[in-house]
Amino acid sequence: MKKRISILLFLLSLIFVTATAESFEFYQKIRNAAEQGNAKAQGLLGVMYESGKGARQDDVEAVKWYRRGAEQGDIMAQLSLGRMYDRGQGIAQSYSEAIRWYRLAAEQGDAMGQSLLGVMYDYGQGVEQNFAEAVKWYRLAANQGSGPAQLNLGVMYAAGKGVRQDYAEALKWWRLAADQDVAEAQSNLGRMYDNGIGVKQNKIMAKEWYGKACDNGSQKGCDNYRKLKEQGY
Repeated sequence: MKKRISILLFLLSLIFVTATAESFEFYQKIRNAAEQGNAKAQGLLGVMYESGKGARQDDVEAVKWYRRGAEQGDIMAQLSLGRMYDRGQGIAQSYSEAIRWYRLAAEQGDAMGQSLLGVMYDYGQGVEQNFAEAVKWYRLAANQGSGPAQLNLGVMYAAGKGVRQDYAEALKWWRLAADQDVAEAQSNLGRMYDNGIGVKQNKIMAKEWYGKACDNGSQKGCDNYRKLKEQGY
């Protein structure tokens, strides 16, 4: 779940870089803009160095340019710098620094930043563990349509962590995540129907959700789908 960058912006950047970065001219154009203080160019230059697309692969140099963009408030750069600290990639690992940069992105309303901040509070990484605070940030991201945040908010309701246990709310958020093909949410829905938790037991529906989870790469979904199939469902 913990993907450490704004997925949409990162993929768009990679697509753009991959499509055009064969020429030194493109690299130089981005480099010049970055050196002149353009925050988005600084973030993009960081992507180029991290990915090795259009520039030699160099995580230290990526961190340098992510930092420059992040310090100017560029959300993609803030998320990227937070991720590098989170992983210890190109810089000494530091959860406290990771959460600092995730928070700056989250406070600008970025759903990925909010979701990642929720994870940090959920697991007590770089901050004192606080389930209520995790729920707060998950909810902000989930309300913006973040599939990972919807999954995690559902987990909090199912477990009664930071909120009163409520299977109906868990199902609600898992369905929203499942509709975005989040495999773990689909597997969780299968388990709820399989065992009659929060819903009337329905093995056929359980098998359907397990199958979707399996199609999206969940081994647990595949195993449970196979088990129900062997039972004649």
